[in-house]
Amino acid sequence: MAWNQPGNNGQDRDPWGSSNNNGGNSGGNKGGRDQGPPDLDDIFRKLSKKLSGLGGGKGSNGNNSGGGAGFSGRIIGIAAVAVVVIWAASGFYTIKEAERGVVTRFGKFSHLVQPGLNWKPTFIDEVKAVNVESVRELAASGVMLTSDENVVRVEMNVQYRVTDPEAYLFSVVNADDSLSQATDSALRGVIGKYSMDRILTEGRTVVRNDTQRMLEETIRPYKMGITLLDVNFQAARPPEEVKASFDDAIAARENEQQYIREAEAYANEVQPRANGQAQRLLEDAKAYKDRTVLEAQGEVARFAKLLPEYKSAPEITRERLYIETMEKVLSHTRKVLVNDKGNNLMVLPLEQMLRGQAGAASDSGNKDTSLIRLNPAPSTSGSNAGSKPQNSGSVMDQRRANAQRDDTTRVGRQ
Repeated sequence: MAWNQPGNNGQDRDPWGSSNNNGGNSGGNKGGRDQGPPDLDDIFRKLSKKLSGLGGGKGSNGNNSGGGAGFSGRIIGIAAVAVVVIWAASGFYTIKEAERGVVTRFGKFSHLVQPGLNWKPTFIDEVKAVNVESVRELAASGVMLTSDENVVRVEMNVQYRVTDPEAYLFSVVNADDSLSQATDSALRGVIGKYSMDRILTEGRTVVRNDTQRMLEETIRPYKMGITLLDVNFQAARPPEEVKASFDDAIAARENEQQYIREAEAYANEVQPRANGQAQRLLEDAKAYKDRTVLEAQGEVARFAKLLPEYKSAPEITRERLYIETMEKVLSHTRKVLVNDKGNNLMVLPLEQMLRGQAGAASDSGNKDTSLIRLNPAPSTSGSNAGSKPQNSGSVMDQRRANAQRDDTTRVGRQ
């Protein structure tokens, strides 16, 4: 394929000043502006000659040997150029926005590559892209032994992110697998410290926090280039073989909690009332104390005022005190004692009269509430205390009269 147009008596030359006549020697670039683009065949021909010259391929027959060597050199040159172009083109690669490229040269870490279009020498450098923005998840589960020698099945989810690509790839053989083993170890260590009841009920948050803390302490010396984001304690349940018995235990525990809450509610209801009653009793006792003390002080003051008058007129004062006392005593009884200044003392059963029980009054009157006439008691010495009642019809009447008289005497003494 010739790029130059024919003409000018075969004197056309390429832009480099070479004549396009059987690969002749280079000459001056005459009329270079009128020449077309260079001929690729001529370029490859010259390259082939140089490569064949380097190979030293010259035979006895100059014409035949020179033609075969030129053709072979041309093929080799084309192949070499193609290889170089392919090799150079294969070195281009792209790193995504969320990734970082880790470049290794002959297997050894070289440098990190930022996102974008980059180039590397193929077969010399190798690039591994590591996502440093996505959140990765790792699930851990298994049947584990608790501190009270029970078996519980636990499931946990760990969320983490790669923060150091170099450490993530080269610090350990497989960072994800190492993290999985460390999670399983930390989880078993924490579950073994607590009882089954606490793990299944109120200890879920404690187990989660302890597992995360222990996991961070485990992976820190290995420098895996991983940062833990969260540890989720998903589920904890007994094995299927004992699930029915465990459900019964859970129901019993719930009933226990219900009874405890009911008892607390009852205590909250009764205790304030009891406290109020106790406070009221204390206030009543305090009031009674104050009233008794004040009454005693009043009696003392009254006696202090009464004593001088008693000293001045003992008989009158004694009589007045007796009358006041009898008024207080008789004001609380429903029996009326009437003294007609004779030899008899009448007792009126006003209680039965007021009730209107005529029949009961007649029956009771035969015993001790009928109108009885007794001998008046002696005023001072009581010498006639043993005298027999007058107008007594029988011994029974006399006995009833004596009993009534004793009651009257006791009332008078009060």
